[in-house]
Amino acid sequence: MIHRFPLRRPTPVALLCWLLAPLWAGGCQAQEAAIASVAGAVPEDVGEHWVRLLAEDGESDPVAMETAIVRYVPRADFDANRDPGDYPRFVDLVGAVHIADKDYYDELNERFRGYDAVLYELVAPEGTVVERGRGTSNAHPLGAMQNMMKSALELEHQLEQIDYTAANFVHADMTPDQFMQSMEDRDDGFVKMYLRMVGASIAQQTVNQSSGESPEMEMLLALVSEDRPRRLKMAMAKQFEGMESLLVGFSGPDGSTLITERNKAALAVLRDQLDHGTARMAVFYGAGHLSDMHERLIEDFDMQPVAETWLEAWDLRKK
Repeated sequence: MIHRFPLRRPTPVALLCWLLAPLWAGGCQAQEAAIASVAGAVPEDVGEHWVRLLAEDGESDPVAMETAIVRYVPRADFDANRDPGDYPRFVDLVGAVHIADKDYYDELNERFRGYDAVLYELVAPEGTVVERGRGTSNAHPLGAMQNMMKSALELEHQLEQIDYTAANFVHADMTPDQFMQSMEDRDDGFVKMYLRMVGASIAQQTVNQSSGESPEMEMLLALVSEDRPRRLKMAMAKQFEGMESLLVGFSGPDGSTLITERNKAALAVLRDQLDHGTARMAVFYGAGHLSDMHERLIEDFDMQPVAETWLEAWDLRKK
């Protein structure tokens, strides 16, 4: 059963985990079986939500957090009666969370083998090679935070589990110099962006209070629970599910370096691949980027969503 929990006011830790999600190099079944949706069965809100929680009937706690894969085809090729797996040309937006269960990354690695090109995010100099199994360094604050969350939640890090050495992987992100120049040009800054998101989250506080929700208390109770990793994951997952709504101000034409400019860089690489005839592609980016990419694929690339599939990223069931 799909259960959308009330939008939580994210805690500072959750905000930082999501805001600083861009992978940073300096510290930072076959494809044919991948699409389970039936032709014409794409939900009306496709592209709006890239993270969701599942709850079993009669249960108040979620049993899993999932991320979405949405398939897009050229509008000229669209046929409502056609199976989504039968299109010769398509782009899949593959939502990612940067720490997750190992099984999640294993399934992604398997799916990625079926694409002609997998466009991936990594703020890194051109030509950077991500060695298989490399992690993030504790010497960098972002890396230290990711490693802390990985240990506390008993999860794995994306950079350690995804095979970035695969021949079909294509870098589709900014370099550090481009990123910092864009931050300067836009008068962006991590503190400024953090404060923008805190402001948006505070607007949700009244909703939380009226419904009796308290993210801080839930986190504190999780920390002293005998089932601490699972309870922490549950508390964080409920906040992550609502984080997309708070990222609206970071996307769009007047958005931010973090979302808007990096998305432009990724889709410029996508355009180049399309111009060179690449047929089956995936864009593998953090889930917070994909609502904006969804709109750009429809408006700028004249594409049509034809299928939606969900992968389990966090298992929240009692062991």
